[in-house]
Amino acid sequence: MPQRVRGSREALGEGFKAPRAASREAFGVPAGKLLERKDLRNRYGVFADREGAGELLAEFVEREGVALDSILAIPNGGVAVGYRAALRLGVPLAVAVVRKITYPWTTEAGFGAVSWLGDVVVDERVARALGEGEFRRCLERAERSVRERARIFADYLPGDLNGKRVAVVDDGLATGYTMLAAVKAARKLGAREVVAAAPTASLDAVQLLLEHADLLVVLNLREDYPYAVADAYARWWDLTESEALAYLRLLREKETA
Repeated sequence: MPQRVRGSREALGEGFKAPRAASREAFGVPAGKLLERKDLRNRYGVFADREGAGELLAEFVEREGVALDSILAIPNGGVAVGYRAALRLGVPLAVAVVRKITYPWTTEAGFGAVSWLGDVVVDERVARALGEGEFRRCLERAERSVRERARIFADYLPGDLNGKRVAVVDDGLATGYTMLAAVKAARKLGAREVVAAAPTASLDAVQLLLEHADLLVVLNLREDYPYAVADAYARWWDLTESEALAYLRLLREKETA
């Protein structure tokens, strides 16, 4: 059964009214749960590109003394970030194949996610509004996509993570659902601790993930709405599966050289 998660504001799409924005004053974080570059709060265009963001993310992790055993990158964009982070930190890189569950009328805005291990998380309000039949069609579309992508990235899927401290990395967190599904998959594989890390994230994504990840690492936290991951980057394009695979092959070559 999908885990229904009570969501906050997000890109709900046509026909849905966004809830009132969370205020800065109401944003309380338990001590030790969030590592943030406060000098980058609410700023735009702070990263040259994904590789540069990955380098800065790894540098921040090092400075904060966060020791990692492994990185799981969410394809496609998260692989470029994870590639540079893994190189700097000297840890193995694998992929966490996750797909957004999108609205019937778009391939971009999502209200949930599904992982290659079958973990499903959804915004319960949207699922109810769509109705069971429409929701099931959206879910099945995402499940078909994640099965195909798991086949494409099969050589880079993680094995047993038992007892390891793992960072799940993406290029940005808009709603947080893809990260949440990946965090749950990492736990299913036995990870001792799971760190959710991204160069940029919305306030809502952070709030969603606080109770699920052991630690959140975000360089550029933004409270604006609507939020777009791309706004944190000077150069942005949709990374292809071929480009993501090229990063993974290159890192494997470096590891065996």
